[in-house]
Amino acid sequence: MSNSSQTVNLTDQELSKKPHPPGLYTLFFTEMWERFSYYGMRALLVLYLTSSVMENGFNMDRAAALEIYALFTGLVFLTPILGGYLADTVLGQRKAIYIGGLLMALGQFGLATSVGIDAASGSKDFFLNLGLGLLIMGNGFFKPNISTIVGALYTENDPRKDSAFTIFYMGINLGAFLSPLTCGYLGENIGWEYGFGTAGLGMLLGLTWFFFRTQTLEGAGLPPNRLENDNANLKAKDYIGVLLYTGVIIALVIGFLYGWNAITENTQNILIWILAIAGTVGLGRTIIKGTSGKDQWSRVTVILILSVFNIFFWSGFEQAGGTFNLFAAEQTDRMMFGFEIPASWFQSINAIAIFGFAPLFSMLWVILERKKLNPRTPVKFGLGLTLLGLGFVIMYFASLAAENHLVSPFWLVSVYLIHTFGELCLSPVGLSMVTKLAPQKIVSVMMGVWFAFMALANYLAGMMENLLHNALPDMNLFLFLTITSGFGAVLLFLLSPMLGRMMKGIH
Repeated sequence: MSNSSQTVNLTDQELSKKPHPPGLYTLFFTEMWERFSYYGMRALLVLYLTSSVMENGFNMDRAAALEIYALFTGLVFLTPILGGYLADTVLGQRKAIYIGGLLMALGQFGLATSVGIDAASGSKDFFLNLGLGLLIMGNGFFKPNISTIVGALYTENDPRKDSAFTIFYMGINLGAFLSPLTCGYLGENIGWEYGFGTAGLGMLLGLTWFFFRTQTLEGAGLPPNRLENDNANLKAKDYIGVLLYTGVIIALVIGFLYGWNAITENTQNILIWILAIAGTVGLGRTIIKGTSGKDQWSRVTVILILSVFNIFFWSGFEQAGGTFNLFAAEQTDRMMFGFEIPASWFQSINAIAIFGFAPLFSMLWVILERKKLNPRTPVKFGLGLTLLGLGFVIMYFASLAAENHLVSPFWLVSVYLIHTFGELCLSPVGLSMVTKLAPQKIVSVMMGVWFAFMALANYLAGMMENLLHNALPDMNLFLFLTITSGFGAVLLFLLSPMLGRMMKGIH
């Protein structure tokens, strides 16, 4: 029997004093290795694309590399809708996690393979696109479903839930801290293929840990309609199904790459619109079928409204892998004590800050809950946007100083630190909020919706510099993001009382 059903009759105060279930730490380390894989690749991608042919790169200009980064990071957060839907209706979360992990490991190895191929060969582009395609699809199966299992370990209003997601978030950021230091160093200093290959091995380590610790999940994440006491582990046929799904998706990605290049640009645009409309209609039908009653609809509406504010936050925050990464490489004095700090290492600052401060935020929410002072989720979101804007104020002045000379690395360090505090107010709380507010039948789908809005934000993050240059050529990017973050924060604070009522008793 799952942990949630064991604790259902305990009071909130009694629950807040209970330790977290062992399954949380199984998911903690699984997610740690998956994020090690993803952030190791992310720290290298733009640098790899802009590196010269002599360095085995693609010699792309800044705008082209950021456009690929935008498309990739956008699609990475869009495919969780598909992965969440299949997990809710067919696979169950555990099988989806295995499929996603295998695809992402193969995607990293695809990127590593692209490095050693001559730039004039079409095969180099093919393996780059294959690697990115497998990573996009793999993340769609993995990302929403591991978060859903975390939520399934707790009851709806368990006061430990926000704390649990903050601890889980530490796993994300432990991996995100270690990967730029290892994958980034190997990629920049020894060879890009070593960085991407190490990221792939990290994903395989995460799947191995998940396999040997799966019994601690106590029935959570099994395929639909399978009773918790009907063998709490997956069966042999489940693992065969994982391999079949993985093989089919690989074939589909390869087929897409060949087919996409064979059609005209107009046809490509028409297909994109058809898929977008069909996906939106299908998603709407799934939400309508899985939601019933005024309370459920009110809570689903809150998820959708707060998802919009994801765009305000993540379109700014995700400058880290794009413009911040290039700022570190091109405009930051990285020499310290005779050693040149790899630009990718700055990607670790946010992660180590979260790992250091997440326990404090986790304890803070529990302590405030006991004192009945814990802010409602919309207020926490508003605080996150406020801190994001403050970070961009600092980044604006750093960009002005960098016009004349290389600037101190501590500009970036301070911005990453402030943005980390904002992230801790918003991201783990948002994951927890979705699992609490979403109707049980469609919780993974709603997690996919949550990530879909992040997809749009990530795409805007990569494209924003070019879009702003064309629309407002005299506007500084970081000043613009200060304004949008501040506007989002003020609007959210104004809406918070109404949103709190719409949550219908969920905290």
